[in-house]
Amino acid sequence: MKGRWLKTLLTGAFIVLLAGCSSKPVDRGQQYIDGKLNQPLELVNQPNTRGRPVNGKDFGDQVRAIQSATSGLYMRQSNAYRAIENWLLAGGDTRQLRQFGLDAWQMEGVDNYGNVQFTGYYTPVIQARYTRQGEFQYPLYRMPPRSKGRKLPSRAEIYSGALDERYAAAWSNSLMDNFIMDVQGSGYVDYGDGRPLMFFGYGGKNGWSYRSIGKVLIDRGEVKRENMSMQAIRQWADQHSPQAVRELLETNNSFVFFKPENFAPVRGASAVPLIAKASVAADRSLIPPGTVLLAEVPLLDNNGKFIGKYEMRLMVALDVGGAIKGQHFDIYQGIGPQAGHMAGFFNHYGRVWVLRAAPGVGTTLFSQIQNPHNASMLLGARQ
Repeated sequence: MKGRWLKTLLTGAFIVLLAGCSSKPVDRGQQYIDGKLNQPLELVNQPNTRGRPVNGKDFGDQVRAIQSATSGLYMRQSNAYRAIENWLLAGGDTRQLRQFGLDAWQMEGVDNYGNVQFTGYYTPVIQARYTRQGEFQYPLYRMPPRSKGRKLPSRAEIYSGALDERYAAAWSNSLMDNFIMDVQGSGYVDYGDGRPLMFFGYGGKNGWSYRSIGKVLIDRGEVKRENMSMQAIRQWADQHSPQAVRELLETNNSFVFFKPENFAPVRGASAVPLIAKASVAADRSLIPPGTVLLAEVPLLDNNGKFIGKYEMRLMVALDVGGAIKGQHFDIYQGIGPQAGHMAGFFNHYGRVWVLRAAPGVGTTLFSQIQNPHNASMLLGARQ
């Protein structure tokens, strides 16, 4: 759902850096206490960790949201959900998972030492008006009709007025805010008239190829790779003219259109309302929708620096992202500026165990795994 510049720029470079270093970096939460792992997911008797999840209530709320939104998805994972909730009620000790009929499959991480990449995304709130006026000069568009055999305009063409203004659903006061909502895939719009916020859900794309503006800035030498974040991009924009900002944004031809709705919950690609820090975007070829993750998430200070501590969280894979591939999860951070602040900094590493109901628990039976490298089989994915 989210072919987003932030996810793209935060993926490749750091993975290459982490995997290629002879020394083992730890500044972004990397750990090496489990030794080398040789499978995408490896069954372990119990996670090599101590502690309890800090978000049991949020996890329960997320499971209830799944049950209400899509009974089919809930039923495919219901044995695991019930076993996990019983485990939480008994204290949630990671050493007791097997006693509640749960198998833990450890993910090998981007470096084969268990270091799974975490980034973050959020739902922005944008100030806008119904019509073009004063400082509100930047349109947010509904999906226009497609002409057979013809592409929709590129971003640069749209910025130059290629779309009829009748498709403009709102006019904001910031081209950069529009772009960030574009790459997050949805957002809320405050029309400033006292009415409830309008949810702008994902309405479609123009079909042009995507290019990361973060990578463009790195390649130009305007932002150092190690300093790249959403905040760094905003800071760069604040220091440059509107013309320079527009030129940068136009390097990404991809453009997202929106579908305005009355105030509605934020939903992921699985059509389930998302609970902050209890849901993630994942690679469906590795992690089927509805899968539960037990994650050791690094804690950051307000400046995005790892403080040397972790917290245990239960999260459910309910969304997808164009740059979310393999051993990488995008954690949904919530709504508004504070959520955006943390989402912009998050590019760190932690350990992850996929939790599944053990064979014979409830009515779910698992066949023997013929190929341990086939993660979809390991997770019982439905094709």
